[in-house]
Amino acid sequence: MLFQIKSYINFLWHSKNQHGVHSPFVFDLVTKCFYDTKNYSEYFPLKDYRNLLLQNKNSIEVTDFGAGSRVFKSNTRAINEIAKNAGISSKRAELLCRIVNYFQPSTILEIGTSLGLATSALSQGAKEAKITTIEGCPNTMAIAKEMFQVSSFKFQNIDFITSEFSTYLTSHNPQPTNYNLIYFDGNHSKKATLEYFELLLPTFTNDSVWIFDDIHWSADMEVAWEYIRNHPKVTVTIDTFQWGIVFFRSEQEKEHFVIRV
Repeated sequence: MLFQIKSYINFLWHSKNQHGVHSPFVFDLVTKCFYDTKNYSEYFPLKDYRNLLLQNKNSIEVTDFGAGSRVFKSNTRAINEIAKNAGISSKRAELLCRIVNYFQPSTILEIGTSLGLATSALSQGAKEAKITTIEGCPNTMAIAKEMFQVSSFKFQNIDFITSEFSTYLTSHNPQPTNYNLIYFDGNHSKKATLEYFELLLPTFTNDSVWIFDDIHWSADMEVAWEYIRNHPKVTVTIDTFQWGIVFFRSEQEKEHFVIRV
């Protein structure tokens, strides 16, 4: 926790809003998407889905392949507590929904479904996209699949895969046409993050958007983020503290932005 506090203070010291951005591409993204305050109808199903999870006091056994939890001491966890403490926040879900809507990817990969809170945001943001979401824990995946079948949500553009992440990525040999947008939220460790980055690097195109969650989770994750943003294939990166957003636009000068959202 102390590490994250120090990291956040450092982030605030270096961060800017739209007035410190001189790239037209990033300026438009910040002003038209990040700082868009409209209350879109797509947000309402996200809130309903979250509320249903928060009302569910049943417990499940969680299989954790990642960096562990700072909140939970046991793998037996109440569903409402997972949603409250380990899921994407309401504000971030709405931002993710806007980002996906802004770029309108036709294909999306999510690494780390959990209970499907971020998945619902991806689905609402790009209703015509084909979404593949991967989760290593069969019990959390089962909850997400069951909840998404509720007809009122209409989250119907999703292919659920229960698998350890690197196993799936290695065995399916993804190609450049597979994923326009990738949301990495599965294993907050340097080793795993860089493994997924390298496995998926052959799939990027000029218009790809990659979003890495919890880039300031630990010192190791900050090292991983530093490696990613300095990679020669990467051009533009945006650090929002919670997320690291990566672009491969060849027409863009290599530049890194630290943006408050």
